[in-house]
Amino acid sequence: MRKIISASLAGALFAGLFTVTVPAQAQDVRIQLGQSGPRVIERRDHRRDDRRDERGCTEGRALDKADRMGLRRARVVDAGRRTIKVRGTDRRGDRRTITFGRDRGCPVF
Repeated sequence: MRKIISASLAGALFAGLFTVTVPAQAQDVRIQLGQSGPRVIERRDHRRDDRRDERGCTEGRALDKADRMGLRRARVVDAGRRTIKVRGTDRRGDRRTITFGRDRGCPVF
């Protein structure tokens, strides 16, 4: 009888350790019960994805956008509090300057 009690006590302590160390993930997974049985639905937190854009436009993002717009050998020539000026060459070799705003999405002025 003592062996059974000590084994069950050790098992409860062992299980208690694992329940304490595992973090709760309740906001990421939802279980839905229906006629076809239980179904697990994973939900992503989209606020984490948008957190990157909350800070607005940086010099690196302005250079990336200028590159996507076709500006070659682009470099930042002026970075102020409200605008970022990027200078480079277009496909024909003509010099171009693009002014980006510091708002989210790097708007072109």
